[in-house]
Amino acid sequence: MNSDLPKVLHPIAQAPMLEHAMSAGRALEPERIVVVAGHGAEAVRAAVADIDVSAEVVLQDEQLGTGHAVDQAREALAGFDGDAVVLYGDTPFVSGETITRMIEARAKADLVVLGFEAADPGRYGRLVMDGDSLERIVEFKDASETERAITFCNSGLMACASQLMFELIAEIGNDNAAGEYYLTDLVELARAKGLRVTAVACDEAETLGINSRAELAQADALFQSRARAEALENGVTLMAPETVYFAFDTVVGRDAVIEPNVVFGPGVTVESGALIRAFSHLEGCHVSRGAKVGPYARLRPGAELAEDTHIGNFVEIKNAEIAAGAKVNHLSYVGDASVGEATNIGAGTITCNYDGVMKHRTEIGARSFIGSNTLLVAPVRIGDEAMTASGTVVTKNVDDGDLAISRSAQENKPGRARKLMDMLRAKKARKAKGGA
Repeated sequence: MNSDLPKVLHPIAQAPMLEHAMSAGRALEPERIVVVAGHGAEAVRAAVADIDVSAEVVLQDEQLGTGHAVDQAREALAGFDGDAVVLYGDTPFVSGETITRMIEARAKADLVVLGFEAADPGRYGRLVMDGDSLERIVEFKDASETERAITFCNSGLMACASQLMFELIAEIGNDNAAGEYYLTDLVELARAKGLRVTAVACDEAETLGINSRAELAQADALFQSRARAEALENGVTLMAPETVYFAFDTVVGRDAVIEPNVVFGPGVTVESGALIRAFSHLEGCHVSRGAKVGPYARLRPGAELAEDTHIGNFVEIKNAEIAAGAKVNHLSYVGDASVGEATNIGAGTITCNYDGVMKHRTEIGARSFIGSNTLLVAPVRIGDEAMTASGTVVTKNVDDGDLAISRSAQENKPGRARKLMDMLRAKKARKAKGGA
């Protein structure tokens, strides 16, 4: 990847590849998740803690092949008598349904390998089948012409009883050009013991592996294509589908309308009937039915929009609840705040929530009117049906029904504008003449 970042932490749809793989594995409701980390292990460990605190990370100090990697989980799974499924952190598109089918196939086989029909088999290992029985895995370089004609290829994923897997791994040798321990050798070892081995097929797209920035971009594009198609199928209107960017966990209800060039970050739910207008960016927020957002709006984590709210152009909402029917329509920042129902926030309003050390909260009541260019210096509370005059700096609470005005008295100087402009023009002329 030509990167300091471990490969499995590079993002697809704003989530690390590793998270996609772990999410697929969670379809089984596993008792344990063990992540084997090599390069950049500390970064991987930190990422896993964010993804799933129950997952355990074990270290592979030396990278001696796939069999050696899986063997690092031996101690973590000591005493565990269930099935083990081996997934790869750089193969993010394997579905939970496919993994479930692998486990179901375990009812008739001791070892299950995941395969796929390759459009271009290339240098993939071939799965040599005899009916439902997997006879062997043949690497391309070792395959005969007949075997190279096989299009059923090895993905590398396996399922097996945990303790049996480690028993077989203990017998893997490294007598090969790379001096590595290959997990694929389990098939031959299992067959030699008279064990039943089979393969389950999946769509080739699920086995897409990522080894470069170009492949990462292709994978992200594939994810986006699928997410857009799914949204359209679910009754979401995408006015320009190719311009909408979804995160891995975006949820959009039917009859919602998404205008062009909208970006969804992680943790977004948009309910049915909402409108997200062009060039808006949403992350970690919830948008209720009938709400209108944008254009050019930014919803940050903790933004909660109730039904029929309006968030307009160049408005930013962060860690704030906007109650039903409230409007923040122009050029405003509302952070660490609550806004009551049917309240109107005037253009240029700012909740001053940060004192340089601590964040403070602003509370605005129902059916209030906040005048344009109001500064609300938190912590502060504006009561129900209260008002602030335009340009007001609010530093203390405003009771229900009160009007707050805090600004300097205006003073007009007769004729002073012309005199000032004449003076400035003369100064500019003198400066230009001196420069000549």
